[in-house]
Amino acid sequence: MTTTPIASWNSAGALAPKFKPFIRQTIANSRQWEWIPPDLQEAVQVVSHVLPFRTNEYVMDHLIDWSNIPDDPIYRLTFPHRDMLAPDDYAQLRELVLGRANQQALTELVRRIRMRMNPHPAGQMTHNVPRVNDAPLKGLQHKYKETVLFFPSAGQTCHAYCTFCFRWPQFVGMDDMKFDAKESHELASYLRMHPEVTDVLITGGDPLIMNTRSLEAYIEPLLAPDLAHIQNIRIGTKSVAYWPQRFVTDRDADDLLRLFERVVDSGKNMAIMGHYNHAVELRPDIAQQAVKRIVGTGATLRMQGPLIRHINEDPHSWAELWQTGVRLGAIPYYMFVERDTGPREYFQLPLARAHEIFQQAYQMVSGLSRTVRGPSMSAFPGKVVIDGIANIGGEKVFALQFLQARNADWVRKPFYARFDPQATWMDELKPAFGKEKFFFEEEGGSRSEFGAAPPGQRKVIPLISARQDEALRGGGGCGGAVAAAGCGVRTPA
Repeated sequence: MTTTPIASWNSAGALAPKFKPFIRQTIANSRQWEWIPPDLQEAVQVVSHVLPFRTNEYVMDHLIDWSNIPDDPIYRLTFPHRDMLAPDDYAQLRELVLGRANQQALTELVRRIRMRMNPHPAGQMTHNVPRVNDAPLKGLQHKYKETVLFFPSAGQTCHAYCTFCFRWPQFVGMDDMKFDAKESHELASYLRMHPEVTDVLITGGDPLIMNTRSLEAYIEPLLAPDLAHIQNIRIGTKSVAYWPQRFVTDRDADDLLRLFERVVDSGKNMAIMGHYNHAVELRPDIAQQAVKRIVGTGATLRMQGPLIRHINEDPHSWAELWQTGVRLGAIPYYMFVERDTGPREYFQLPLARAHEIFQQAYQMVSGLSRTVRGPSMSAFPGKVVIDGIANIGGEKVFALQFLQARNADWVRKPFYARFDPQATWMDELKPAFGKEKFFFEEEGGSRSEFGAAPPGQRKVIPLISARQDEALRGGGGCGGAVAAAGCGVRTPA
């Protein structure tokens, strides 16, 4: 009888590490638990009743500097902290968790706290879900005309959870706020009706938590000849940082890379949207090997992540991350502004400070790394980038523009907001030069999902521009089944 753990063998013949996760109920079994002071242990046990908590042995063994907790960035990135909750909420929650007396009261308190945390930012549930015959398509989002997001049910967890994650409701049992699709046929059917869509983003959670056979079942239908208009298949993943073994030593790592090759050979672009939050995530040899193996298939690896207080405020870390990525063949893509959800007060930074950090990091790198865009807010009307801070006509302003928008006519159209050193999100900004509204508000849009609307009415913003819509209707490009499904899908705004 052998005591060797079940594991696969890598290409060099060495026993490959087995993925081992830890959650609230099992974290005390980790060898590092005793290194954590009692007050931090308590915070993990208490706060994880509200926010998701999951880490793994690789993160704990290779990414966290245990001599620097709680200030180590990856520790703060993966372990819940007391200050992520309001003091009164923490005190009430602590009493119920440690007292273990009233489960119903605990459940009700947890629900109240979560609902105050804006669990579906940017209208992702009410405004981004497409409808066919007036019925919502579960597990799909279609905010921008070119891109459809798909949430396979088997990919709605992660190798480890980030404490800032804007999709935290996916992981905490809030089933009424969960995106997941159990079948792929609705995605393919929807795409056939919408030839304007060029990109499919398979997201989660993390689709690469799935085995290759399951992932292939979702991707293979996208390679069909009648979906030739789908040019780019994207996969959003944190596995490049939290479990790079997925591409190197996992039992089906080679199968996964062959799947990428098959997509590329079909004439489509296979884009891995790698989520990185700190330079330390790309320092281990296996993390760098994962990048090389991905790009070796002909797929592209794009690096993106939010700017987060307590985690990555150092511009040198961003510069190192981008430079290392470029050296390995990856493409710096986005620096995001932390979204207005979850424990946002703990993580958010003023927009002015975000721009300063981005500018400093940008100045440290060569042109090859300057493919990165930011700082960008994935706000209700679209992706709004802070282009700069300037003085125009005696007024200090933020220079802004849409990199992507609900209405394509808004893209790359400059606009200005009054400079506010404390503002952290789009809905806190006010138009410059004495105007009452931003240009897109004058055209029927809103800067926030909470924008005012007449009682009983809902505004509508088309996912395609008015000119395109008119052309499609007048040119016969919208008929039959497409028309029945709502050509140029409109979502309530």
